[in-house]
Amino acid sequence: MTISERDFRGVDLNLLVAFLVLMRERSVSRAAEQLYLGQPAMSGALARLRSLFDDELLVRTAAGMEPTPRALRLEAELLPALQGVQAALFQAERFDPARAERTFTLAMPDWVEVWLMPRVFAELRRQAPGMRIAVKATDPFQAAAMLERHEMELGIATLRAEPGWMRSQPLAKMGFSCVHHAARLRFEGGLSLSDYIAHPHLLVTYRGVFQSGIDQLLAEQGLQRRVQYTTQQFSALPSLLREVEALASVPSALAHHWADCQNLHAHPLPLPSPEFELSMFWHAVKDRDPALQWLRGLVAEAARQPARAGGKKAPGHIDAGPA
Repeated sequence: MTISERDFRGVDLNLLVAFLVLMRERSVSRAAEQLYLGQPAMSGALARLRSLFDDELLVRTAAGMEPTPRALRLEAELLPALQGVQAALFQAERFDPARAERTFTLAMPDWVEVWLMPRVFAELRRQAPGMRIAVKATDPFQAAAMLERHEMELGIATLRAEPGWMRSQPLAKMGFSCVHHAARLRFEGGLSLSDYIAHPHLLVTYRGVFQSGIDQLLAEQGLQRRVQYTTQQFSALPSLLREVEALASVPSALAHHWADCQNLHAHPLPLPSPEFELSMFWHAVKDRDPALQWLRGLVAEAARQPARAGGKKAPGHIDAGPA
């Protein structure tokens, strides 16, 4: 369905608003007050309306202004039409998660999915059973490009840069903790710096390098650790740590989660931990999407929830939820 735009040439749509106010007030002076116009301007609008519709529309009588039959028919047709235009222009689209059916495409590193998405999905199942979520893998180096290509609707990662077309919201600020398997290594007095550099390390890197910001901090102290294995997947670490006497430094929230369910011990880093900020981000064209606004609120609330209690925390462990 479309419109014939030529029919609207020479028609001032504000006149239709004036017509409806005149019909409601049955008075030129009162209609002028409602529209913040002078009475001569309102009289001029009525004259133009009469010319447009070739009808008197409102006739002055002893009892006041009375509408013609044509005016009553026009009011019945124009009022709902302009109410629809008003709603489209000025009212936020209503969104009912309980009745909505939609598939959201999200992208995030695997550790974020492990740490955050169980809470998000559980709440989505409770509030919006008709919704579905498809998660893609991403990392800080490719997230913006994926969003620009509309390969996702909502991303969660650390942002290296924020283009003008991107919108973002911080979710959590955290540092790193060190994990190892309880059956492979034990540090009764807590993990010392000498322990940290004496054992081999597993490292998650998206660029295939064998160093990170932690290595730069060690180098400033004249120290060096031995990174012996790199991977792009945090999810590979628990299985690897079960088999080898090694350490891995991971986001603190993930370390807390693994201490709870993977028989891993988690320690604070024995050196100042570099902090990073985790954000969710979306394309500006989706900024006012009611369903996506609702989902962003759900994700933000899940990120604020404290990690579950329990798990095998090593001596000196500090809980590592979002800071």
